[in-house]
Amino acid sequence: MRTELASEPGERTRPNEDFASVGLPASGQGGALVVLDGVTPPRGETGCLHSVPWFTARLGGALTELTVSLPDVPLADALSRALARTAEAHATTCDLSHPRTPQATVVLARWSPESVEYLVLSDSALLVESPDGTVTPYLDDRLSRLPRASLATDALIDAHIRNKEGGFFTAAADPSVADRAVTGALARQEVRALAALTDGATRWVEKFREGGWADCFTLVRKEGAQALVNRVRALESADAEERAYLGRSKTHDDATVVYAEL
Repeated sequence: MRTELASEPGERTRPNEDFASVGLPASGQGGALVVLDGVTPPRGETGCLHSVPWFTARLGGALTELTVSLPDVPLADALSRALARTAEAHATTCDLSHPRTPQATVVLARWSPESVEYLVLSDSALLVESPDGTVTPYLDDRLSRLPRASLATDALIDAHIRNKEGGFFTAAADPSVADRAVTGALARQEVRALAALTDGATRWVEKFREGGWADCFTLVRKEGAQALVNRVRALESADAEERAYLGRSKTHDDATVVYAEL
């Protein structure tokens, strides 16, 4: 088994709001990966005393522990427990009902000798390579399917779209959101390798159209996780003035790639 991780902030002067980990149980049987992309809030109140990196570190740490130490607990249940634990850590000091309370997208994968389980919530991605080289993306595409007009302002998103029926969901303070995640399981023999990417890394496919998911996976497998981040940074810099691809998006976003060859 081989694992590789690259994570880089969008701006060197700002903390990285992503979280990534790979957990390997002491038994040597199986493992798990966790990737979170903290949601950068707009300027203004969030109802919370804590930063997004504080939240992703807390939630990511809890998920790493739970996915490894409780292998028989489904991933959605592990996410629910981790959210409840994280919420409890700041419920007495913060307004967790605020729509901009710290939150994150989630990718989880856990493998054993028998199966590979996965969970995806919001717009990060999990790529799975089969033994014949076929690459299958596992995505939660609810955000990408929303009408652009519904995302026109932060106020509109908070009132009608974020963590609302007919909108999209992120991991914030409500443990029940775990039931909204895209989940599933594959037979272990059907999986050769995995790659989990935050949307700062999926820009190579989704914004810059440099290739499809299979091309993206091949790049990571052959050149490494950092190579994909470097390619994205070069594309972002080249588009900084024309914004032909980035549009309203920020020039550089936190980018994380975790690769696991099983």
